[in-house]
Amino acid sequence: MKKQVLVTGGTGYIGSHTVVELINEGFEVIIIDNLSNSKIEVLDGIEKIAGKRPIFEQFDLCDFNRLDLFFKKYPNLEAVIHFAAFKAVGESVDLPLKYYRNNLISLINLLEGMAKYNIPNFVFSSSCTVYGQPDILPVTEKAPIKKALSPYGNTKQISEEIIQDAQIPNKALKAISLRYFNPIGAHPTSLIGELPLGVPNNLVPFITQTAIGLRDELKVFGNDYNTPDGSCIRDYINVVDLARAHVIAINRLISGKNKSLYEVFNLGTGQGLSVLEIIKTFQKVTGVNLKYKIVSRRPGDIEKVWADTSFANKELGWKTLKTIEETLLSAWNWEKNIQK
Repeated sequence: MKKQVLVTGGTGYIGSHTVVELINEGFEVIIIDNLSNSKIEVLDGIEKIAGKRPIFEQFDLCDFNRLDLFFKKYPNLEAVIHFAAFKAVGESVDLPLKYYRNNLISLINLLEGMAKYNIPNFVFSSSCTVYGQPDILPVTEKAPIKKALSPYGNTKQISEEIIQDAQIPNKALKAISLRYFNPIGAHPTSLIGELPLGVPNNLVPFITQTAIGLRDELKVFGNDYNTPDGSCIRDYINVVDLARAHVIAINRLISGKNKSLYEVFNLGTGQGLSVLEIIKTFQKVTGVNLKYKIVSRRPGDIEKVWADTSFANKELGWKTLKTIEETLLSAWNWEKNIQK
């Protein structure tokens, strides 16, 4: 019998790519998503790539009674991967209570349900935002957790604390938090990718939408940071590489290979690239000239961060395989495909 995994937020960007990898690995996948920031058509893309359509349930995880009914309906779940969350740094500064309510209550409901229905394995979608602006780069998993620079980042910090506290009474709960750096790109088939509803909050979809003519110009937030070209530096990781790490994490928990009840891994490439470097690389690989302008800094943005990935490389046997050029080209092919 196939192992059943619940993927919350499974029609979202990282969730959909992870669902594909899970199906390819032989898991039966059930998605919960309220479609607040994704489209139902994503299921068609998943099915075309993986040859199987995941089970889909549409509701809000903040509704505990509805979630309880879900757990009753699917008594054979072995693991949960939790992506469902609001994720825009800037919006979280403007709407902090929306972020705290959604991101924390959904997690609490899930953990309560998992305890009640004896589901022991949990992979949490965390973020490098928990490190704030690190003192030492590249940042390792041992770096101190600093005061978050945005409510979004704070929800990730608090969520990690909630998971660890929940493990004290629920001794059966094994959890891995995957702290992502900046996921970009799309599946090489161009059948799924990053599909922001409304104005994108992330750099690469804004680049591709500007390149194709949906946006007049790209804004670069600040050129006065203490970096070689003055723009922010991030660690940009291909979304398929990132998705593969979730399958490895789930297998690690199910097979009991975890070294402690709560583990943390950085997922990045180990290389920092600036916003202006990304723009130039995109122009080079696509041959498209981008119209962009420098504007003032954006609240909540940190100056520079990239990962030390040696722990994940060694402990999980995982590393990134895609180059930045391949990844940016995949994002561009996806954009062209959805604008057909």
